[in-house]
Amino acid sequence: MFAVSYYDADPDAGPEHFQRLVETYPRHRAYLDEFATGGDVLMIGTFGDPATQGSMAIFRSRDAAERFIAGDPFVTEGLVFRIRIQDWDPLVFSQS
Repeated sequence: MFAVSYYDADPDAGPEHFQRLVETYPRHRAYLDEFATGGDVLMIGTFGDPATQGSMAIFRSRDAAERFIAGDPFVTEGLVFRIRIQDWDPLVFSQS
């Protein structure tokens, strides 16, 4: 079972909030890169307009998603409006 996390954007956030995200991104990226060495995050990225649509990540387990979120600078610095985690049981096709 995999886990998908969603970071929802604050619909009322102004330009100053986006600026804080830009300033925090290097710390978020360094944390992500270190976390990814363990192999627990499979994919991560923003939707079309991250300022309004947010982002998501796919983890190998709910525990991995929770561990990542607990230490992510975007979260610890109060920049994420809402976080959701859903367990995901995908049908995986082999690549031919």
